[in-house]
Amino acid sequence: MKKILFAASEAVPFIKTGGLADVVGSLPKYFNKMKYDVRVILPRYLCMEEEFQKKLEFVTQFSVELGWRKQNAGIYQAKADGIQYYFVENDFYFAGYHPYGEIYQDVEKFAFFSKAALDTLEKIDFWPDIIHCHDWQTGMVPVFLEKLYKQREPYQKIRTMFSIHNIRFQGRWMLHEVQDVTGLPSEVFTPQGIETYGESNYLKGGIVYSDVVTTVSKSYAMEIMTPEGGEGLDGVLRHYSFKLFGIVNGLDYQFYNPKTDPYVRYPFQASNLAVQKPKNKQYLQELLHLPKQDDVFMIGMVSRMSDQKGMDLVAAILDEFLGTEKVQMVVLGTGEERYENMFRYFASKYPDKLSATIGYSEEMAHRIYAGVDAFLMPSLFEPCGLCQLISLRYGTVPMVRETGGLKDTVEPYNKFTQEGTGFSFANYHAQEMAQIMRAAMQLYYTRPEDWKGLMQRGMAMDFSWDSSVEEYEKLYESLCEA
Repeated sequence: MKKILFAASEAVPFIKTGGLADVVGSLPKYFNKMKYDVRVILPRYLCMEEEFQKKLEFVTQFSVELGWRKQNAGIYQAKADGIQYYFVENDFYFAGYHPYGEIYQDVEKFAFFSKAALDTLEKIDFWPDIIHCHDWQTGMVPVFLEKLYKQREPYQKIRTMFSIHNIRFQGRWMLHEVQDVTGLPSEVFTPQGIETYGESNYLKGGIVYSDVVTTVSKSYAMEIMTPEGGEGLDGVLRHYSFKLFGIVNGLDYQFYNPKTDPYVRYPFQASNLAVQKPKNKQYLQELLHLPKQDDVFMIGMVSRMSDQKGMDLVAAILDEFLGTEKVQMVVLGTGEERYENMFRYFASKYPDKLSATIGYSEEMAHRIYAGVDAFLMPSLFEPCGLCQLISLRYGTVPMVRETGGLKDTVEPYNKFTQEGTGFSFANYHAQEMAQIMRAAMQLYYTRPEDWKGLMQRGMAMDFSWDSSVEEYEKLYESLCEA
């Protein structure tokens, strides 16, 4: 049996700030339990909800040498969905009201976590064949392993995989400060190591020192090797392209299931979609104080409000679109103040057409997926994206820009062959986005049977973790054989 340890900064159900937590919290349970023993190690944040804090059992404690410092690490454990989780406790690093803080705090915090994760193996006598690291917060695990641990027998056999979930976030900070924090030798802090543009870069550490690098869709793997998509690391990724693989994220079909979802007022499946989904639409209109109209085209957005998510495109067309079209929009999310205020303003200007909830509610998100007709994701870039996968699962037609995982998972509608699962546009341009939104509306209003077929094809797609897990297993096997 192969032993795999996931190292990450967050995972559902324990702590979540974004899609990384969904991946780390759902992927491990899909591996064949007869072949793989997959466990997860996380920080124990004091901001973790009390219901989860109470479930943690103390295992051991020890000191971690971090440069010239010695910091205490307490190790706790818990199980979720049959998966063993370990938690590294240190009140100095993991206190606060949020998992992440200022970057100068986080580079030391996650250097500590990375080293503590490696020290934990010896204390709990769990020696993984592979440590699977996720995003920049664990980018130093392969670096520490290579430079400080590989001379010790149990660590010599450990291989590493590093997954990039979003290359924009890299963990960059001053070289001399990171060298002081980590105590790593000077050759690490060179262009051949973790240095980029005069700074240390934890994400680059994961790329350079791990045995295999993955990212969360095939298109995104290609995009990050270009100057436009590489966020300054495109040259590094081209150099290491021989070990870079794109594997699209899956969706937890046990959790996201409109037939059993406790948040869906009127459960449904493909066979009764035409009867039940309109009921969820009416319920959503009632909840959000929008006019109850069966025949109005309703668009949903559940998103971080930022340029990356295409909010500047939405800003360019929103007033004109709401002013001229027979449409309702339902928006849920938080982000940049200018976009939050934009949605507040237009919700007051068009109270019968736009509902904007500034904040986040898992319950409301599920009700939006279940109730709206179409889902808008005009992202500037999108490594994989989960919202479009959830939309397809819930019979909601995605309208997306052709980038990253959106391009890989949404097949454009073809009115001549009646193929495709959604609508897409290529260029990052507001009018091009508005054009496909109007094309979707026209199909909805004029050809309801074709629209129903589009919804049902989306529901028939399989973006569960099963196929993705097979690709990960192949990489794991090749690593263990190498």
